Amino acid sequence: MKAIVVGPDDDGLGEALDAEGADVTRIEDVATRPALESAGVTDADALVLTQASGATAIPVARDLNDGVRIVVYAEDDLPDFARGQADLIVDPRLLSVDAVAEELAD
Repeated sequence: MKAIVVGPDDDGLGEALDAEGADVTRIEDVATRPALESAGVTDADALVLTQASGATAIPVARDLNDGVRIVVYAEDDLPDFARGQADLIVDPRLLSVDAVAEELAD
C-alpha cells in the first residue's frame, strides 16, 4: 500500500502505517497539485490529512486519482466542501493511530 501523509504528524500515523508495511511519503508543507504529483498521488492508495486546514488537497487528489482513499485524522472540523469527498474522518481522541493504520493496510 502506498500512502501520502499531509501535514504535521504529531500522533505518529505515518510511523504506524510504515509499521504495517505501507510505503509512506510525506508532504510537510501545503499539498499543492505539484506537491501531490511529486509525492505520487496518481499511484497512491491513501491520502491522509492530519489537519483539516489542508482540505483543499482533497479535490485535487481526487482529480488526479479517482481511486485514492481520503482519510482525515484530525481534531478540527473539515470544511463542508471537502466533507463529502473524504472516505474516513477520524478524531485522534477517539481512535488510535495503530487502529487507523491497521484499517488502512487491510
